[in-house]
Amino acid sequence: MSFDNAYESLLGGEDAHWAFGTGFSEALSGVDREFPAGVDREALAVYCLMLGDDALIFSQRLSEWCSRAPELEEDIALANIALDLLGQARMLLTRAGEVLGRDEDALAYLRDEREFRNVHLAEIDCGPGPGGDFAATIARLLVFSSWRLALFSRLRGSADPVLAAIAEKGLKELAYHRDHAAQWTVRLGDGTDESHRRMQAGLERVWPFVDELFATHAVEAALAGVAVDPASLRSEVDGVLEAVLSAAGLTRPADTRAARVAGMAGRDGVHTEAMGYLLAEMQHLHRSLPGAVW
Repeated sequence: MSFDNAYESLLGGEDAHWAFGTGFSEALSGVDREFPAGVDREALAVYCLMLGDDALIFSQRLSEWCSRAPELEEDIALANIALDLLGQARMLLTRAGEVLGRDEDALAYLRDEREFRNVHLAEIDCGPGPGGDFAATIARLLVFSSWRLALFSRLRGSADPVLAAIAEKGLKELAYHRDHAAQWTVRLGDGTDESHRRMQAGLERVWPFVDELFATHAVEAALAGVAVDPASLRSEVDGVLEAVLSAAGLTRPADTRAARVAGMAGRDGVHTEAMGYLLAEMQHLHRSLPGAVW
């Protein structure tokens, strides 16, 4: 992940491939690096980890479809969406690392499970291994991208200049992610009996993890003017999902909530069983060959 600088791409033109690490020269070139006055830097670092881990872990999940998607064009599309999210993760982890004293690679590959702050929706296993299903992945992408697009739309007004810049850069990407997922949802939901059944089953699979997206964490509450209160996003996201499901002829699943441990979930570092397996694969090479470059 690490190149000269994860921030240079914020100033790139329309053709800048910021997910690939090209064109990075000076740290935070052109972006105001100063921390907002009166802001708790430790809380800001944790908030950046939250948003960065969401993107990093979901990017890892989407990359699992590489060479396994139902058609070649979709194979490329999911890989590109994963790269977009990886680009967002790089910048957010770099911002967190300015407080924590660890670079983006260390934060991605050398943290243990309890140190990750991503929501459960990003980590659950929807495929492509045994029992995995493309429709469930599309359902997750629809929910995740609708939620993150609403969040980034508000994050553009953050008092932290780096968060605001990252949000501004990510909006077009997330709008594409949401549109791509919506088109597939309608295509499958309004398709054959089998595709409709599987799309509905995919929604049922991910829906217990939706409620967590809108639960306000203490870190978010402590960063007024910097962070976005996820509870404020619920009506907007619900409206988008209702419109897509209606067009697809699908039924909104019952609002159930996945079980928590002592009231804690992903934002608190408490994860599902799937997370350990995901990290074992994602971190294996870096931990096996520490310091290696190629």
